[in-house]
Parts: sequence; C-alpha cells; structure tokens
Amino acid sequence: MRSTLTVHELEAFLLVAQTCNFRRAAESFHVSQSALSRIIQSAEEKLGARLFDRNTRRVELTRSGEELLPIARRIVAEFHDSLSDLSEFVAGRKGQITIACLPSAAALLPATMFRFEQSHPRVTISLVPISNEFVKDMVVDGRADFGMSVAPAVPGQVTFEPFTRDDFVLICSRKDPLAKRRQVDWSVLATRPIVASGPASSIRPMVDRVLAEVGRALIPKYEATNISVVGAMVAAGLGVAPIPRLALRLIDATDLAVLKLGRPVVYREIGILTRSGRSLSAAASSFLDTLRSGVGESVSARA
Repeated sequence: MRSTLTVHELEAFLLVAQTCNFRRAAESFHVSQSALSRIIQSAEEKLGARLFDRNTRRVELTRSGEELLPIARRIVAEFHDSLSDLSEFVAGRKGQITIACLPSAAALLPATMFRFEQSHPRVTISLVPISNEFVKDMVVDGRADFGMSVAPAVPGQVTFEPFTRDDFVLICSRKDPLAKRRQVDWSVLATRPIVASGPASSIRPMVDRVLAEVGRALIPKYEATNISVVGAMVAAGLGVAPIPRLALRLIDATDLAVLKLGRPVVYREIGILTRSGRSLSAAASSFLDTLRSGVGESVSARA
C-alpha cells in the first residue's frame, strides 16, 4: 500500500504547477531547489506516477499531474479552511455553547446573549431550560458546557459559583382582597389555599422549608409542574403562590397582583455550575466573562 501524500507535498506540487519553474517555486516555498525536487520526487513515488516532464528549458504537467491539480487545490484549500476554523474555535470566535438552566434562570441570559453576539457573531448558543435535578446531570455528562441553577444538594462533580440572589414574592388574583396590600408575611399562607410548584422544581423545597419554619406544613390544594400554569391557576382565583421573582418573567401577570413577602425574607441563590476538573471552551469561557460583567444588575433592581 502506497503512503498518502502530505499537505506539505501537495503545496509544493501546486507551487511548481503554478510557476512551471523549480527555482522560483523553491524560493516561494522557502526551501532549496534540491529540497523541493526531493519533495516532488517523494510525491511521485507515493503516487507511482510522474507529475512533471522537465528538462533544462521547461517544466510541464504530465497527464497524472493534470489530474492531480484540481484535487490538490481542493485538499489544500479545505485544509487551510479547517485550520482557520480551528483557530477561530480556539480563540473563542466560533463554536457552540449549550447552557442547561432553570426556566426562570434562563430569563437572566438574553441580555448577555445580545451583548455577546456583538463580539462573537459566529458562536451559536443553545439554551436548555429544564428542572433543577437535570441541570447538574447535563453539566456532569458534558451535554452542557455549564448550567445556571441553585446549588446542588450534593456538590460532588460540579463547582457552584454564586451569581445572584432571587427573592420570593406572593402572587394572587387581582380580585383577591390581598391584592390591595403591598407586602405580606409568609404566615398569610396559613389562611389561603396554595397553588404549589411540582416537587421536582427548585421552588418547592424552599417553600416547604419556610412554611415549616413558620409552623405550617405545605398541603397544596392545587399543584402544577409548569410555573406558567401556576400563574394561570392563581389568576383564576384558585389560590395564592409564593414564587421567586425571576419566575414572574415566565407567567402572564395581567390578572395577577405581586406582593413582597416579608418575615422571613427568603432568597434563592442562583449560580453557575461547571464540571469540576473540566476546561471550558474559549467561547463558553468568554460568554461567562460577559455574563459576570453584568452581575451588578440585581434581580430586585430589574423587577
């Protein structure tokens, strides 16, 4: 089996074919004429065919050389295009970023994505809004470059970097007498039917804990796994719901009143999850730098 021609040999062949002169080709290739002749000879031996007819007066392509010419041009062009693409990827100017995130945390990202697009137009970004339990899994197994979620109960294979705090509010129907108030305490939930988020959400464990602290176990009258459905049920007057402020961006608040939740004041910490010991791509690292640069905007200030 003959050896495969190298890109180096193909580039040398193309220069000789272009100039029809070994001396000028050798100068352009930055090698001696004898070294260039050896490169061409090596290519001919690998192909088992002469590529040039040459004498002291002229250099001409043989039929085999003519057949190789368009092939060599394509291979060399594709090689350099691929190297250029690789350089763009290594520099972070090209590639794809996959972000696993809580649906409510995804609301933090579009403004950053817009800023990032201005300097990295060749990078594509895929957001995967999923429940908290799956964010860590996607980061650990490499399906996501990083995640945006609450701190995992068992850190293990991921690193959690706090990013922002998300306070809790109470939503109720605009027709509810509570709608006239600006702030209530968590104890008010003892007198109202509760519309709860599903057990798999990042919201439910925190609500369970706080209600236990104020002396009431959460016994929801209604439950929904989708936060937008929770909002619709509350708007219909079925009950009230304590939710993180960021979640307001995911629901239709037209028929809702939003009240501050006081004693106790509860925050949900949202952070960046990365896999321990794994290097991020340059594009993902640059995106995180852009995200961190806007950390001064607090969730409460945006509300």
